[in-house]
Amino acid sequence: MLEFNLQFFAEGSDKTEEPTQKKLDDARKEGQVAKSKEIGNCLGLFVFFLVLRFMAGSISNKFIDLFGNIYGSMHSVTVYPSGDMPVRATELLFRNSLITILVIILPMMIIGFTVAFLGDLVQVKWKPTGKPLQPKLSKINPLKGLKRIFSLNSVMELIKSLLKIGLAVPIVYFYIKDKVFLIYSFYEMPLIQAIILIGTTIIDLGIRVSAVYIIIAATDFGYQKWKFHKDMMMSKQEVKDEYKNSEGDPQIKGKIKRKMMEASRRRMMQKLPEADVVITNPTHYAVAIKYEPAERDAPYVIAKGEAYLAQKIKEVAKEHGVEIVENKPVARALYHNVEIGESVPPELYQAVAEILAFVYHLQGRI
Repeated sequence: MLEFNLQFFAEGSDKTEEPTQKKLDDARKEGQVAKSKEIGNCLGLFVFFLVLRFMAGSISNKFIDLFGNIYGSMHSVTVYPSGDMPVRATELLFRNSLITILVIILPMMIIGFTVAFLGDLVQVKWKPTGKPLQPKLSKINPLKGLKRIFSLNSVMELIKSLLKIGLAVPIVYFYIKDKVFLIYSFYEMPLIQAIILIGTTIIDLGIRVSAVYIIIAATDFGYQKWKFHKDMMMSKQEVKDEYKNSEGDPQIKGKIKRKMMEASRRRMMQKLPEADVVITNPTHYAVAIKYEPAERDAPYVIAKGEAYLAQKIKEVAKEHGVEIVENKPVARALYHNVEIGESVPPELYQAVAEILAFVYHLQGRI
């Protein structure tokens, strides 16, 4: 007995997150886009028959002239006594005829290619990539191939094929049914008239089938967009992994940030002995101020801290003989509004100046 794991065929139900822009951009680089090949096919087919409808007369005349020229040039070719035509003359005649045929059908080929190209361009915009052309071993993986056979996409392709046949057959039947009396009268018509009638019938039938084909293509395009969005959905773990890869691991970033803060605190503590005064809350905040009139117009903050760090600042200040002054409003205002290295704002000039004057008086500097 063989055991089958049905989860092999199941889609991931844990993908509940919307796709990120990075995932959509990466998928675009890999050539994965929401595109329906039916759009280009149906538009190309519809325009082909539509153009043929208006150019049929001109094209028919050109082909008639071509055959006339071919048969008319036969007499100018020297035939061998055996009845065979010379190879060189035959090649020249065939080449000239082929060139003429290409010139006749070239406008229709260009129009068809342009319409198909524009159909794809409208769907996915212009961003070419060669990634889908690169060989991949996963494309020949039998397990993935088996999964694709039993996938929802395969079912949809089958439904589309059946829908095309189911819609095309009634259109062809009812259209030909109305033309049966003309088919029986072909033997009474001149050859040219019969050819024109057959061509007109085929062209009109092609336009009708193509018009219905457009409806199928539009439906398929909506399905492809839904399927692409569903395939691009991400699990919570994928979002976290992508964030780690693009922005960095939060734990590592946290460690780096802590290291930078520690280094900044060490530098701050090294400069603390240079302070003129430490203004405290007294227990919650501590801000060290320095004033150098020769270098800066206003006093500036060289260190500040809260809670434990505030206590460390006061301890270092005591060790180096820096005056500590308690002033709750000024300490709180400086801590919340002035960063390390910034000057005291004008609205605090008066309060800080009074504190510095008091310290300088204690030190006998004034």
